[in-house]
Amino acid sequence: MEYMTKYPKTVSMVDGVRRRIGIDAQEGLEQLHVVVQNSFEELSRIFSKEGFTRVKFEHKQPNQLGRGFNLKLKKPWELHVRMVQMKEGLIGIHAEVEVSRDYLQHLFSQRTPVIYEIQDMLNRYNIDHRVWNNSIKRYVRSIYDDYKVRLSTPSIPVLAWKPMLFVIGTTGIFYLWKYVHTL
Repeated sequence: MEYMTKYPKTVSMVDGVRRRIGIDAQEGLEQLHVVVQNSFEELSRIFSKEGFTRVKFEHKQPNQLGRGFNLKLKKPWELHVRMVQMKEGLIGIHAEVEVSRDYLQHLFSQRTPVIYEIQDMLNRYNIDHRVWNNSIKRYVRSIYDDYKVRLSTPSIPVLAWKPMLFVIGTTGIFYLWKYVHTL
């Protein structure tokens, strides 16, 4: 199942300069951040109310606050959110849609940053927020048009790694038991 979303394409910065959000062959879309002045604890409560759960294992980013959050979307997708300390009193929210951590393909599949999903959630709680472009260190004033992003389900069927680990472990123990009894 594919996942469809939108992402800003052409934006106007606070100083009035129009800029196109870049696409890198290696990194994909340039990451924009949603910036808020609320506390980490308050944001954590909001994410929990919205159905997000804490991520147990992740690659922490510099200045990351606590562990990230994820929300299961349509199989096999999940929304992964990290919060980072920007400046005193400001928290940046990094969000991306990726193949769920439940599947082996999470390690090498495509992913895309998202902001509209986070903005919609913050609007429901009346939280003021702004969009920050970290590559040029400026706030975005307005968005003119969007990329239409389509994430395709991996070509190889998604494989849940936890059951695979159980089967491999059980088979290994069986062969170890068989080997020990033949000595």
